[in-house]
Amino acid sequence: MYGTFWALLPPIVAILLALITKEVYSSLFVGIIVGGLFYSGFSFEGTMNHIFSDGLIIVLSDPYNVGIILFLVFLGIIVAMMNKAGGSAAFGQWAQKHIRTRVGAQLATLLLGCLIFIDDYFNCLTVGSVMRPVTDSHKVSRAKLAYLIDSTAAPVCIIAPISSWAAAVSAFAPEGTNGLMLFVKAIPYNYYALLTIAMMVTLTVSRMEFGPMALHEKLALAGDIMADSNKAAETKPVGNGRVIDLIIPVFVLIAACVTGMIYSGGFFSGESFVDAFANSDASVGLVLGSFCGLVMTTVFYVVRKVLPFRKCMECITEGFSAMVPAICILALAWTLKGMTDSLGAKEYVAGLVQNTAGSLLNFLPAIVFIIACFLAFATGTSWGTFGILIPICLHVFPLESGNPVSIICVSACMAGAVCGDHCSPISDTTIMSSAGAQCDHIIHVSTQLPYAMTAAVASFITYIIAGMIKNPAVSLIAGLAVLMGTLMILRKVKGQILTDADRGSNG
Repeated sequence: MYGTFWALLPPIVAILLALITKEVYSSLFVGIIVGGLFYSGFSFEGTMNHIFSDGLIIVLSDPYNVGIILFLVFLGIIVAMMNKAGGSAAFGQWAQKHIRTRVGAQLATLLLGCLIFIDDYFNCLTVGSVMRPVTDSHKVSRAKLAYLIDSTAAPVCIIAPISSWAAAVSAFAPEGTNGLMLFVKAIPYNYYALLTIAMMVTLTVSRMEFGPMALHEKLALAGDIMADSNKAAETKPVGNGRVIDLIIPVFVLIAACVTGMIYSGGFFSGESFVDAFANSDASVGLVLGSFCGLVMTTVFYVVRKVLPFRKCMECITEGFSAMVPAICILALAWTLKGMTDSLGAKEYVAGLVQNTAGSLLNFLPAIVFIIACFLAFATGTSWGTFGILIPICLHVFPLESGNPVSIICVSACMAGAVCGDHCSPISDTTIMSSAGAQCDHIIHVSTQLPYAMTAAVASFITYIIAGMIKNPAVSLIAGLAVLMGTLMILRKVKGQILTDADRGSNG
């Protein structure tokens, strides 16, 4: 089964079960069991050892993964403190006065998501904690908020030259290649990210919804913003917080995390800012930054007498508890990815790409896009997909040859990886978007999928055009035309325009 299609079956089983049963934990674990059985040749002892010794234990002892878990915990504590201090409630009241419409609330969420381009994990949880009171006050469903968060996380990071994603792509470039320059050259061809942003703005401004999202938005307008999402109780404010009690901690957190990332890349040892970002360790940087942000937020609240020190310490367990579901799903998703790696998924996909490279040259970017989509969807990782496909693309079409197909294929790989990651229930970014919006994970996946697939189809057609004419601007214009035409058709066939007239009240 090694290096064959069977290597992708465990995540496919997990994803299908999650979508059918609406229960993510058992679905992921069944996928892990299938991977363990395949790897051990259906031996009971071998399966148990592979699942736990080679899987879950290894995943939870990996320094990078532990760093991400610590970052989640620290951020959860900060959010709990902001809520208890009353900063989130004060910001929500301020925003309700100044952001007067549902469209304005959603556009503000998009803008904040685009501004926080440093890292997708940081984006998901920060945008969620800041904008949740605002979107709640304007009766935007948690499912829609999760979609907006998810669509301004990876899709924005993948076109931002200074981000942890740029550093990841640079690291996968072959030796002797300027990885950051390769990333910058690929930005104009990154059609999925560009079309996703255009689609979000269009849907928001036109107030159009389709698919399961339309139902959740109607329920939200009637007063049920949660629908079937997690109805965990929010932390009740005990302090007389003001807007500044949310704004200052968020700015401090952003500054501390950026400083932590460039520190991990050697900025304070003489590296330039750009090189420090390219060499940064997101896990280490985010842990250092979030911990410093936590300490400074605690001091800020105690000095201002907004929240007593004892109440700040109570937020430790509350913040940790809020992140437990996301941590559990992440641990299982990472273990499932380990199963696919042990079964040779990389080798199988590498063979697919190399076998198609010699023929259908003009269609190769579109083919790479589809393969990257499928691989990222099945494994739940964009960065793993970069690591597999980018070296293959540059081996088949070296940059030195001057063939523009090499840049287009690299960009198609990046776009496809983000697309598959965007759609996948086992993607860490998707999981964190659910956590940031406090939305049920499967509801987020099922409502987002039709939107992501619409942008994916438009991107696939755009890559076919790009492979033929090799002009980024003309191809993008054609892709936008395809996307807008598709949205117009969907609007006539099944789209629903949700306006203030649909409200159950004037809230």
